[in-house]
Amino acid sequence: MAASPDLAIQSGRLTRILIYIALILFAVYFLLPLFVMLVNSVKPLDEIRGGNMLALPTTLTVAPWGSAWSSAQIGVEPTGLSPYFWNSIKMVVPAVIISTLMGALNGYVLTKWRFKGDNLLFGLMLFACFIPFQIVLIPMARILGMLGLAGTTAGLVMVHVVYGLGFTTLFFRNYYAAFPDELVKAAKIDGASFFQIFRRILLPSSGPIIVVTVIWQFTNVWNDFLFGASFADFDSMPMTVALNNLVSSSTGVKEYNVHFAGALLAALPTLVVYIVSGRYFVRGLMAGAVKG
Repeated sequence: MAASPDLAIQSGRLTRILIYIALILFAVYFLLPLFVMLVNSVKPLDEIRGGNMLALPTTLTVAPWGSAWSSAQIGVEPTGLSPYFWNSIKMVVPAVIISTLMGALNGYVLTKWRFKGDNLLFGLMLFACFIPFQIVLIPMARILGMLGLAGTTAGLVMVHVVYGLGFTTLFFRNYYAAFPDELVKAAKIDGASFFQIFRRILLPSSGPIIVVTVIWQFTNVWNDFLFGASFADFDSMPMTVALNNLVSSSTGVKEYNVHFAGALLAALPTLVVYIVSGRYFVRGLMAGAVKG
């Protein structure tokens, strides 16, 4: 009988060890593509073509990163990603700000200023979250053409705001649903206006869900390829489309090290966002879950 507790302890330790081994294997499997990209982005091309892509570089070089970023021109087209990086910045920043602010206002109205048919309206907005990108291409192209926004950064901002509004409204509605109605009613009695209540009562307490929404929208807008390829022209092309063109336009010898460096440059902003604010993203999700 005395050996039973020891056996249970040993069994528990063995279980934990097996779990840790499984997690490590999954992590290695998940991170292996990133490792391959990073290692080969600092190798000379001859070394990549010579064999093992998993091997560490014998000669380190940052020339592929410079080639991927450089905006030197061949004819009329830049060969690097730098101009398209700034196109993406000019698209992402206003799209995220506008969609987040509009989502917050929608969530505020749908929870604190109830009206007839509000649940139906929210259901329709929620349904919009599940509409595939491909379905809206032709209607959106016609609308952008009628508004004179086809092939412009402003048009891409509009597309991403419209498509992301269902998600941002969902986040803020669920978060505000548990906010005390008594505070809003008291503010109304004191004569506070619609925007005064929003700005002074709800918005200051919305930090966690704002972080969640910003990270969600930033990731979706930055990584989008289909809308950029469909609605952008050369002057407004985002970085994801330019990366595809960089890889596809290579003739003769494929510069794999440049392609890997370009892919990492394209992924770097979202990676930085998650590294810097990832823990706040998790806290925001948990806050919304507890409140909702």
